[in-house]
Amino acid sequence: MNEAVTEATEQPSRNPIGRDGILNVAARLFREQGYGPVSLRKIAEAAGIKAGSIYYHFGSKDEIVLAILDEGIWTVHEKMRQAVSDQSGSGDAEAILRAAIGAHLRALLDVSDYSSANVRIFGQVPPSVRDANLPARRAYEAQWDGLLNRLQKEGVLRSDVDIRRLRLMLIGALNAILEWFDPQRGSAEALASAYADVFLTGILEQQKV
Repeated sequence: MNEAVTEATEQPSRNPIGRDGILNVAARLFREQGYGPVSLRKIAEAAGIKAGSIYYHFGSKDEIVLAILDEGIWTVHEKMRQAVSDQSGSGDAEAILRAAIGAHLRALLDVSDYSSANVRIFGQVPPSVRDANLPARRAYEAQWDGLLNRLQKEGVLRSDVDIRRLRLMLIGALNAILEWFDPQRGSAEALASAYADVFLTGILEQQKV
């Protein structure tokens, strides 16, 4: 038998998964299981590689976690920015806010394990990892603050509304959906519309004069 053929046959095939593949697998595991139960060994097993192979791309579990947290924020950030940009030419403030709310929800529910994992594990990770993720998080908060401030200056939002508190309430309510949303009982699009209705028009019937 040809020696080269024998050597090639005896060598195990190399798993093609790389850095992005490891992150994709880890993001799904963190979204499903949380921070604590997911080890490097568990990530490697799910990715079909040896645990030691992860160290070629990452120095630790928390390095993987930080990459996922950052990507999760930037995914929502970009989806929301694009949705607002698509509506900005219309000058319709309600359409702009609905687009922003819908983009945030779709990024969590339909688009990205990274965004869902970010919401799921941010409060569970070590303080050093949270601190390292703060620049990305602050950038997204600033994007919402900028939009809400602009609408307030244009007279769309009431002048007595505290923008920071409104943003905290809005993002907090949207993120909490991950705890209970069942796609078999409705679409993310319908849920986004229902949430926008509540935030924009309230829950009380308007009294007729």
